[in-house]
Amino acid sequence: MQDVDDTADVGLRAETRLALLGRGAHEPGQPLNVPIVPASNFRAAPDGAAGREYARDDGTPGCDPLEELLGVLEGGPAVCFSSGMAAIAAVLELLPVGARVVAPRDSYPGLRALLEDGAAAGGRWRLRTVDMTDADELAAAVAEADLVWLETPSNPLLEVVDIADVTAAAAAAGALVAVDNTFATPLLQAPLQLGADFVVHSATKFIGGHSDLLLGAVVSRRPDDRARLVRRREVAGATPGALETFLALRGARTLAVRLRQAQESAGELARRLAVHPAVARVRYPGLPDDPHHAGAARQMRGFGAVLSVEVGNAGTADAICTLVRVITHATSLGGVESTIERRAKLPGQDHVPAGLLRISVGCEHVEDLWTDLAAALDATEHPTARHELNAWSHP
Repeated sequence: MQDVDDTADVGLRAETRLALLGRGAHEPGQPLNVPIVPASNFRAAPDGAAGREYARDDGTPGCDPLEELLGVLEGGPAVCFSSGMAAIAAVLELLPVGARVVAPRDSYPGLRALLEDGAAAGGRWRLRTVDMTDADELAAAVAEADLVWLETPSNPLLEVVDIADVTAAAAAAGALVAVDNTFATPLLQAPLQLGADFVVHSATKFIGGHSDLLLGAVVSRRPDDRARLVRRREVAGATPGALETFLALRGARTLAVRLRQAQESAGELARRLAVHPAVARVRYPGLPDDPHHAGAARQMRGFGAVLSVEVGNAGTADAICTLVRVITHATSLGGVESTIERRAKLPGQDHVPAGLLRISVGCEHVEDLWTDLAAALDATEHPTARHELNAWSHP
């Protein structure tokens, strides 16, 4: 496990740890921020001595402070990867050939594509996709699994799974549990404390927070698994670059502030959208009448900054994406800018309602976001309003 600064062990809150940890050497004359080290090759240490020699094998110097920070926040040793998908692949590669993997029906399409490829390629693993909201189906699958993959809240239906219940059932069956914590972040949910074996992040999203990098991370409950993950990173060539780790660490410094603003706005937008006549359904666990509200309130410290909205059909949803002016029509999430996308247009999303829009709420003023959304919704109902909206200029 990587070294952790002494400030990690004095009961500091997450917001303070985000500011203090991963600062490098605490000595006079040293930089406050860990600098970018654009180097792939390093002078060799004397025979038998430990030391960084090659960035692909040992990671870049910027990996260390970022892994320190993420490890403390999640409560285990962390390993960074060149993307969220690389992090997912590393966990799966720890499994023996033929391992039985249970995955959510509603989950990141990249995960399911990777699992389906592995299942088709000579049975690298055996895949069972389940509706995680069906308790009986989930229990039956966990009882026969080697690895259970959870994504909670899920993408894009915002379904919430009781992590503690699943990890208890998995432990009884001798199965491992991995939890994608990208939507919740370490600030809102602690899967390792609930019994998970691995926590996975696409740090491209909320941790980086500025839509300017690709990076993933895995945090494991057992220190021995860190060495196995580092080995997977090394042989797969999935080491993140110096600039990416620098940007991710810089972005993580403001995670608490960004998430607080975005989550507050997401809750307000969800409440207003829920009573808009053009909206058929809002999926957001922060709403008291959401079917996942009680579960989210029990295991999360907040309800997150992502919500999904269902409108009449695909055509209406596509029109809204083109009509918004403050919100950006884009595929990713977790940045300071709000984004919107019709998720059913993507491959492997047959279970998603055709008119579902996933909205990642950023740091704009909530009233500007609401004005933008309400105008776009109204314009899909009233052609005159649409004509007037099209005459607006972008801010």
